[in-house]
Amino acid sequence: MLKSMLNQSAPPLPGPDSLLALAFPSDPQISPDGRRAAFVLARIEEEDPQKVDSGFARPRYKSHIWLAENGSAQQLTRGEGRDTSPRWSPDGTTLAFVRDGKLHLLPLGGGEAQRITDFAGAVQDLQYSPDGRFLTFFSAGDDEDKRDERGEARIITRPRYRFNGRDWLPERSARLWRYDLQQHELSEWLAPTVEVTGYAWQPDSQGVLLVSSADELRATQWQQEVYRLGLSGIPEQLTRWNSAITAVIPHPDGQRFALVGRPEGKGSPENTHLFLVEPGGSWQRLDRDHDHPVGNLVGGDCHVGALPDRPAWLDGQTLLFSSTVRGSCGLFRITLDGTVTAHDHDPQAVVPSFTARGGGVALIRERADRFPEVELNGTTVTDLHARLPFVARTPGRGTFHNELGAGEGWVLLPDGDGRVPAVLSIHGGPHTDYGHAFMHEFQLFAARGYGVCYSNPRGSAGYGQAWVDDIHGRWGDPDMADLLNFFDRCLEAHPRLDGERSAIMGGSYGGYMTNWITGHTARFGAAITDRSICNLLSFGGTSDIGLRFWDDELGLNFHRSADTLKLWELSPLKHVENVQTPTLIVHSVLDHRCPIEQAEQWYAALTLHGVPTRFVRFPGEDHELSRAGRPDRRLVRLQEYLAWLEQWLKVSAPEAKVEALR
Repeated sequence: MLKSMLNQSAPPLPGPDSLLALAFPSDPQISPDGRRAAFVLARIEEEDPQKVDSGFARPRYKSHIWLAENGSAQQLTRGEGRDTSPRWSPDGTTLAFVRDGKLHLLPLGGGEAQRITDFAGAVQDLQYSPDGRFLTFFSAGDDEDKRDERGEARIITRPRYRFNGRDWLPERSARLWRYDLQQHELSEWLAPTVEVTGYAWQPDSQGVLLVSSADELRATQWQQEVYRLGLSGIPEQLTRWNSAITAVIPHPDGQRFALVGRPEGKGSPENTHLFLVEPGGSWQRLDRDHDHPVGNLVGGDCHVGALPDRPAWLDGQTLLFSSTVRGSCGLFRITLDGTVTAHDHDPQAVVPSFTARGGGVALIRERADRFPEVELNGTTVTDLHARLPFVARTPGRGTFHNELGAGEGWVLLPDGDGRVPAVLSIHGGPHTDYGHAFMHEFQLFAARGYGVCYSNPRGSAGYGQAWVDDIHGRWGDPDMADLLNFFDRCLEAHPRLDGERSAIMGGSYGGYMTNWITGHTARFGAAITDRSICNLLSFGGTSDIGLRFWDDELGLNFHRSADTLKLWELSPLKHVENVQTPTLIVHSVLDHRCPIEQAEQWYAALTLHGVPTRFVRFPGEDHELSRAGRPDRRLVRLQEYLAWLEQWLKVSAPEAKVEALR
């Protein structure tokens, strides 16, 4: 069944199964000489081609390593599993990678891949030492948690015990392992008491820099430090940072290092920036005149796999980094005096991932109307857009105004001249971004006859720190005003959009805003709230980020009695009696970022108030369902979306009928 779906020609009106035709690039890794690149390409195939069930397809992601050189790319590994994490040896002769969780080494001059590990736990974050002697990685080794399988009780004593995408956290943190490529010996290098969230080899190969926290409680508060671990001995703390660190980049001199993070006292609303740390621990912000966050925050839904974007030293004076600027993300250079210049920035595109060394750059680039492609030194080496089974449309830009100035958004319209239902989509975060990334979901909605309106209200990233900060402590006020203002401007500028047939939708923070707006206006004919929040009080004690999140975002927290009334006032559940909009609720059972109890409360409240509602629960999925969830479940999600829009916005064309999967 799946094979026939993949081979059939594109239907007049594409459906959710158009997703099955796509292949998703990730993890572009430049070679040491800068002339080649290895990357991962994931495609969707039947789980077991030898056991196809004609009545129940099981589409799954399978991935291989590809090699790009001389302007083209060829498949390097084969098989039915998942090959990921390609890493070049410093001499460029060997590629390390992970196959179904096991470390392998592949000689590029010819020969079969050699398996190095056979742990029960997966291997993660491979890195060669610069001198090529060691290959390091994190793994839980042979630790296995069988308590649920055995029906045993869980005894919780740590403040952080589960996490989105991982479910229950292990009793022991993953250990750092070191494989000696000369002696062919594997040994445990470090057993951290608190999880290490990142590391990098020092240039002299005599140790690594680690990012971790002093204890578990500080880890829940995103209070991190940089440590140095030599080839022998214990970690030595190098900073008194006491705040979030997302990457550490040793300087070529081996003494200093750059880091990406936020200084002490700054929480999640603060844009991440570049800092240079001296040997004694003193630091300075390098990008002090660059009012945009480091890294990509523009959301796309065709990102399956790792998307590295750690800054890279081009020489002792210049660092290459990516940055989100309005609805785009590009590459920039910064020198030690703080001068920032564009290196490869297309204001109409997004670079979600890159690596650089040896004078070369490997990256992934996408546009709103162009599927993500891999580039090597400015040459596109893939043609993945050709797999799209329908013509991608180009959105039109629109603006809105508030007291801070002009905001922007986009409208994606169907073909033709007739009037079409209007959908307002709200991004998550809130400190992320809509923009020039490719959105299969939006393209599908437009292809099926819906006009999609999406924007970056106050609180969004990419427009300066003041734009982000303006919603602090007042979610649902300036952001709601911007969203509705933009939607009204869309209706005015595009008469084809039918405001009488309109829907509102969003995920995560966008789900919160969907719930909030439908509690304050009945103007929309349908709502879809995905992985949403409705009760800020219960969120604080159940989310994997709940112990700190409301302090950062609102200056409030659920465990302080003085804050509870304000948190309740800011909760959509407080205003649920006003909701009249038929609402589809979509949520994943293993979502620990916005726990499913939020959806359960919203569903119960809407039901008690007689609001037409439908609750779709996905087992085995987490907060990333819409972007990287299991393919068959992503199809069901899109089927449910389309069926709900059709039911309540009355799209009556016979060929547009969609029946929700049950």
